[in-house]
Amino acid sequence: MIYPKEIAALIEQFQKFPSVGPKSAQRMAFFTLKMSDDDVEKFASAIIEAKRNTRTCEVCFNLSASSPCEICSSNGRDKSTICVVSDSKDLIAIEKTNEYKGQYHVLQGLISPIDGIGADDIRIKELLQRLTNEEVKEVIIALSPSVEGEATSLYLTKLIKPFGIKVSRIAFGLPVGADLEYADEITIAKAIEGRHEI
Repeated sequence: MIYPKEIAALIEQFQKFPSVGPKSAQRMAFFTLKMSDDDVEKFASAIIEAKRNTRTCEVCFNLSASSPCEICSSNGRDKSTICVVSDSKDLIAIEKTNEYKGQYHVLQGLISPIDGIGADDIRIKELLQRLTNEEVKEVIIALSPSVEGEATSLYLTKLIKPFGIKVSRIAFGLPVGADLEYADEITIAKAIEGRHEI
């Protein structure tokens, strides 16, 4: 079916979102058309306001309404620990646990030669600069166990070790409530590797 150009343009815009294919974009476009004018205006306004008023923190590179962000400017955070994450979504996931009380550094990506992303394309230089300027005693690497995450983690470890700073990595393994028999070999291997004494 050939859509009117306005609807086709709307579908095309929705397809730019990650993991949204043609069918999902079409459903989203038609849902938007069924919304009231007031709801559509609120939706469009929310996108514009978020884009205009969100900036990158000059210290940790997290998305924030201010720079430095709330975490970097807080006196209650442990300045001796920096948790390195690939993007702001990972930072939010860690914050939701209420377990970690240190600082963060958002790399804004992972090293991925296949995608043409090298070490200079993410915020590694800025991390190293922070290690020379601050009283950091530990860097926690909280990157995904993907090929890109592993490559970035190894690269960071090699760069950070000469600073004499402790480098640790978050544990990977079985989620709470999972059955061992259904887990894949890599997950089980990571769980054994990350074991600790009880």
